[in-house]
Amino acid sequence: MIPLSILDLSVVTTGTKPAAALRNSIDLACHADALGYVRYWLAEHHNLASVASPAPDLMIGRIAAVTSRIRVGSGGVMLPNHAPLVIAERFKMLEALFPGRIDLGLGRAPGTDGATAHALRSRLDRREGDDFLERLQELILWETRGFPPGHPYNNVVAMPDDSPLPPIWLLGSSDYSSELAAQVGMGFAFAHHFASYDAIEAMTNYKAHFKPSIWRATPHGILAVAVVAAETDAEAEKLASSMDLNRLRRDRGQYLALPSIEEALAYPYTDSERASIARNRSRLFVGSPATVMQKLQPMITASGADELMIITAVYDHEARKKSYSLLADAFGLGKKVAA
Repeated sequence: MIPLSILDLSVVTTGTKPAAALRNSIDLACHADALGYVRYWLAEHHNLASVASPAPDLMIGRIAAVTSRIRVGSGGVMLPNHAPLVIAERFKMLEALFPGRIDLGLGRAPGTDGATAHALRSRLDRREGDDFLERLQELILWETRGFPPGHPYNNVVAMPDDSPLPPIWLLGSSDYSSELAAQVGMGFAFAHHFASYDAIEAMTNYKAHFKPSIWRATPHGILAVAVVAAETDAEAEKLASSMDLNRLRRDRGQYLALPSIEEALAYPYTDSERASIARNRSRLFVGSPATVMQKLQPMITASGADELMIITAVYDHEARKKSYSLLADAFGLGKKVAA
């Protein structure tokens, strides 16, 4: 069976305030550690009422400290929002404190709206256009110490200098990051849960063009999918109704806290809104464990994914934990841990 991981946004609901959402993330990570999940990644989003996670590096340290086995990382750090030296220092520090358990996932989007992105970067050296590749190259140079002779950064050391950067993963929802990850020989994670680009094409393209590097000898593709699992299909459908209404609102630019099941079921959907929800369901896998696995398996096989990363954003925290438990059983994670 394919290894399973978790992507967590620290979901804020109409009944769960942001501080409680962060505590729920810590609780879920401990739960995932015991179940046998491979890694637990935290997102970076800003100015979103439904996401309480703007600083994944802080959450990584807290979660790594209360877990024992699971890898903990960023899914991801939005590199254009940060000076590469800052990221190098913070993740080398995390690697020093929790050696062999940290991942550095990098994204090229701002993770927010234009005004907030400007506020985040207003004191950085702003460059015209997309400067992700330039920032990635600088981040790599802080690790390899490959700055040209005479470069002023040769006199700057990213501390702690006796700890390496953790493994770097490039995150994406299009062909850009898959091609870049292949060219530089890094891990790749594809965000199927919100991508319009074909996941199978992105994953197979990454595998086909991967070049071994100092970062990885072989490719490793993670497929990130949104899943809601429950004991029955009907129960899972009820849980997913909150995500349906939330996605509908987001498509309209309404970034609100995740609504309750009761609010979602009582919402007076129009025919066009129901059609929009049906289209969005192509990115969401809902049902009993057997139903979910039946829906997922063709994509897993066709994409050649090495790992499945699951995001479950439902209203009730215990229902979310239950969903991950059911999937762990269905994919045989407990047997792997016992072995």
